[in-house]
Amino acid sequence: WDPVPSTGLGFNIVGGTDQQYVSNDSGIYVSRIKEDGAAARDGRLQEGDKILSVNGQDLKNLLHQDAVDLFRNAGYAVSLRVQHRLPVQNGPIVHRGDGEPSGVPVAVVLLPVFALTLVAVWAFVRYRKQL
Repeated sequence: WDPVPSTGLGFNIVGGTDQQYVSNDSGIYVSRIKEDGAAARDGRLQEGDKILSVNGQDLKNLLHQDAVDLFRNAGYAVSLRVQHRLPVQNGPIVHRGDGEPSGVPVAVVLLPVFALTLVAVWAFVRYRKQL
């Protein structure tokens, strides 16, 4: 997307090797999306997202200021590779890896619940017949 001259890319970042935002992770994260900025108008970037690269340049092992300079000098056509934050209630920020399955498969949760429900219904029906 294209930056707006007055607001740049339209978001703030945190992180870097010198100021880790997430424990044991020196990645660069979106801390704020500026209203009416390029990122807000585009709508895909969200606060808490981890930015993996800018215009193909990897953001691993960068100082915070080096990352800021990279964004400021990104030019007018900017391409970001982003790891979106997964919404979690009452827990730490969780990120989905590139191509990695996340969480527990639904069948693993639903199969035991379904089996227990069947046993409970069977027991209830049997109990009712005895009355």
